[in-house]
Amino acid sequence: MDVEVMEEEWILSPEQVRSLLKSIHGNADSNRSVHPFMRTVAEQALLPREARVLRVSDVTLPEGDEGKLTARRNGKAREIPLQPQFVEFLREWISDAGLQENDLLFPSTRGKPLTAPDYKQIWEQAQEAVLPRDELYWWRLGEPITILRDSCLVKWLTAGISPVTVAEWAGKTPTWLALRYPHCARA
Repeated sequence: MDVEVMEEEWILSPEQVRSLLKSIHGNADSNRSVHPFMRTVAEQALLPREARVLRVSDVTLPEGDEGKLTARRNGKAREIPLQPQFVEFLREWISDAGLQENDLLFPSTRGKPLTAPDYKQIWEQAQEAVLPRDELYWWRLGEPITILRDSCLVKWLTAGISPVTVAEWAGKTPTWLALRYPHCARA
């Protein structure tokens, strides 16, 4: 199993993730879907390619309760629980965007799935605005959006959620998690 190690210093802190999402929210005027798309990647640990193809029908949003999101990759589906505040966020997004059951959850301005150019510039601008530029952390600028997924997975692991559960939500194995985030396995 070939797994790239993500050391602790590469992971974004919860404060950095919040600041990045706030910056994205303020700069995503050209495509309203970019902020909810990025927030879903950041808070539900999805790969961008999984989030881009989500449909409204892939989320269950019960009133005032936990919901679920069904992500699909390589012909396999997995369910990720949604906290009530995220359920409310998605419910508001779907209503404000006028989305219907079979619509893409995060459509581009052309009504098709978002592409990297749809969000990449906004992501890069947010990194420039939020991440430190000192000698120690200059290398963090230009980090791909998947760092949001990595940061979420580490947050779940360090919050005490079982590696087996996190692996199920991520569509990976507990061994993959231990190899990718060795600092979490030491904790």
